[in-house]
Order: sequence, then structure tokens, then C-alpha cells
Amino acid sequence: MTEIEWWDFDGAKDLAEQVAGDIAFVIESAIEAHGGARIAVPGGSTPDLIYKALLAKDIDWEKVTLIPTDDRLVSLDDPSSNYAKLSRFFGAKGAEIISLVDESAIGDYKQAGRLGDARLALIDWPLDLVCLGMGADGHTASIFPGPDFDNALTGPRERRAVGVRPDPMPANAPYDRVTLTAAALSSARTIMIVITGDEKKRVLETAIEDGPLSSKPIGRLLADIETPVDIFWCAD
Repeated sequence: MTEIEWWDFDGAKDLAEQVAGDIAFVIESAIEAHGGARIAVPGGSTPDLIYKALLAKDIDWEKVTLIPTDDRLVSLDDPSSNYAKLSRFFGAKGAEIISLVDESAIGDYKQAGRLGDARLALIDWPLDLVCLGMGADGHTASIFPGPDFDNALTGPRERRAVGVRPDPMPANAPYDRVTLTAAALSSARTIMIVITGDEKKRVLETAIEDGPLSSKPIGRLLADIETPVDIFWCAD
């Protein structure tokens, strides 16, 4: 069973400060250990406060490689692009930001997944840190129910990224995706999950309890993780 520790906070600001501090510690430790840090972080709006808190830390960003845990198949300057978000926050700091999306394959999600996987093969693995979010439906990264669910969750362990087509397609972001695979996520040296709201907490608690029999992607992912996982939560 995965070793899980919950950390509850009174508000989003306190949560963001703690998560940013923990991420900064991992980055500093990785730089000291092997000269650089490789971390995967989520998109969406929840991490914005965390990213702002991270920018206030004394970090040698030129030694940091940032990878989105997943991204939508849109142009790299699209407001919906997680790569674009990371570039806005950290590009001027000198961090290396790796896109999962090759714009030549926006219309072919399976080819996009293959190209993303080839790009990730150029960096050293495992990652030093994976920070995950979770949707209210229990998806994490872009591991959604649908025709590509098994490939993202239980596909070849050497595969680090795949293209996915969610089914049903999320109404608020109706795009095909490229996501890090469960194997890539679970191999990280440090793993954390950041969620807010009572509903998400209930979903995550149930998914953890159900373990490998969970109907939720997050539950299935956590059931196979051997690394201890920290979960950060606040009600806001």
C-alpha cells in the first residue's frame, strides 16, 4: 500500500507557501546532488499561487528543467497551453521548459504522444519531483477515462508520454491531450498532490480507499506508487 500523508491548511495562501517551500527544497537538493533538477508540475489555475510563491525563492532557475504533467493539443502560445503558463511564470528566470506538444501534430493526438515521448527521452530520468493536481472527476494529469486510459495507466513502462482523447470530452477544455504516463509519474523521487475543496477531498479519500479497484484514475495511479506521497489540501 502506498504511504500517504495528508497536510491540511486553513487557506490557499498558507498551502501555497508550504508547497512552494517543499518544491524549493527538492530543487535545491537535486542541484546539490546531481547538478540540476527535473520536475513535472500541473496546469490549471490552482497552482498559480504556488508558482508565485516559488518565484520569491532563491533558486538557481538556470539549473531547473520544468515539464508539464500534461498539456492540451493547442498552439504553444494559446491561453489554454500549460507550456505557455510555465513560460509566463518561469521563462524569464532562465528555466528550461520542455513542451509535450509538437505543433506539427496538433491534429493527430497519437502522433503527438509519440513526439512528446521522444522529446522526453532526451532528458535524464527519473524526475526529482512530480506535483499533481486532480479534477473533481478523479482524473490526474490527463489520465482520463476513454479509449487511451489503459495505455496511459498500464502501458509499457518505458513509455513516458502518450496522446489521449478523453471520453467524455471535458466541456470546459474540449481538447485532445498529451500526458505523462503513470509509469513516468510514479517513478519520481518525490511525489505530491495538491487539491482544494471538500468535494475533491472526498473523491480522493474514496479513491485511495478503493485502491486498485477504484473507478477513478487517481486511485488507480496511487495504488501502484511505491514512493511516499504527500497530499496538500485546503477548503478554499
